[in-house]
Amino acid sequence: YPNCGGRIMSFIGGACSQGPGQVVDDELKHPIRSHHDIEKDNAKWMKKATKYYETLAKRAADNGHAIDMYSCALDQTGLMEMKSCPNMTGGNMVMGDSFNSALFKQTFQRVFSKDPKGEFKMAFNATLEVKCSRELKISGAIGPCITGGKKDGSISEVEIGIGNTTSWKFCALNPSSTVATFFEVTNQHGAPIPQGGRGCIQFITSYQHASGQRRVRVTTVARNWADPATALPHIAASFDQEAAAVLMARMAAWRADSTDEGADVLRWVDRMLIRLCQKFGEYVKDSSVSFRLPENFSLYPQFMFHLRRSQFLQVFNNSPDETTFYRGCLNREDLTNCLIMVQPILYSYSLQLPPEPVLLDTSSIQPDRILLMDTFFQILIFHGETIAQWRAAGYQTQPEYANLKQLLEMPVADAQDALLGRFPVPRYIDTEQGGSQARFLLCKVNPSQTHNN
Repeated sequence: YPNCGGRIMSFIGGACSQGPGQVVDDELKHPIRSHHDIEKDNAKWMKKATKYYETLAKRAADNGHAIDMYSCALDQTGLMEMKSCPNMTGGNMVMGDSFNSALFKQTFQRVFSKDPKGEFKMAFNATLEVKCSRELKISGAIGPCITGGKKDGSISEVEIGIGNTTSWKFCALNPSSTVATFFEVTNQHGAPIPQGGRGCIQFITSYQHASGQRRVRVTTVARNWADPATALPHIAASFDQEAAAVLMARMAAWRADSTDEGADVLRWVDRMLIRLCQKFGEYVKDSSVSFRLPENFSLYPQFMFHLRRSQFLQVFNNSPDETTFYRGCLNREDLTNCLIMVQPILYSYSLQLPPEPVLLDTSSIQPDRILLMDTFFQILIFHGETIAQWRAAGYQTQPEYANLKQLLEMPVADAQDALLGRFPVPRYIDTEQGGSQARFLLCKVNPSQTHNN
């Protein structure tokens, strides 16, 4: 059925051990490849299988069909080799422990959620075409898509992500699908960029709606030109640190996935941050205390700090399949969700103060606080030592401690709100100081206080 929207749903309960897509053999004594094996070039089936799945994904994408991967098993299932199937076709990628778990069942039900008109919240067989004014060139896009193979004079020589085209094909879209497009400013034939003029970009998205209609949405944006030599403050004032952090995260994850070794990507992230600080920071030479960044840059360095430590760039303690799953989510979700993945949100609840966001730092862990951490993939409620003792003693059931009962219920209610619209459904963790699951919180916070100080 070429060019007719559709989804292929594959439920993977174990690794493929036969045929051209084989990732492991039948011998149980041979475990499936790890990041270590890949680094040492010991993953003997990886290249062949990856190539096979890429050909499959391209066939499906050419026909306009999305491939969903629902992988549930206690060990890896070869999601890393199969990543091109969901990533090139815009299909869903879900990873869990068991098809029987409530977590997977809720996630799977959300695939079929409907809008108020009773139609599925999915679109099929979409194309995104980008047109821009002559001073701009298109470098590429990063998202769950494949090249549309459309070429014209506005293609940049600098390729970022899926480049060398001005259109991209998405076999499936949902309301939160977000693609990152990258542009380059060029002066053609020495013609100066018109000061006071505007640069324009137009996005033309056409897709098949769940009701069967073909729809086209056109978005046009215009921005004023500014000369970096004279109007640097204007450029600084228009900087969006959240969007910049997510674009950097996608570029870094793309680089880590497709080309460079991990260490090179980290060095690249550092270099880019240093260049930004040199250009927009104010400082007196040789005096580190004098360094200041404008207000709308102030959070950007901490986003980069957490990006360096995140599971997108650090593969330690994650299997290749998990790394693939995390990077796949980063390339699909909208800005708010991607930002939560890079730098989780931490809220504090205490008897004295109303709920407030706190720093993602060990100093936020206090005995008389409850913390709620949202990493997008997990929602964790952490009870400080004193509160955990009160809870264990059952004070919250006594009428005179109604305020404690209310305090214990507040983060749970907020966690439920966060769980509502999320896909895939995050893992819900309830833990306390010294509990085994507290490790999920401790691995994310900045270790400014350790057992040494």
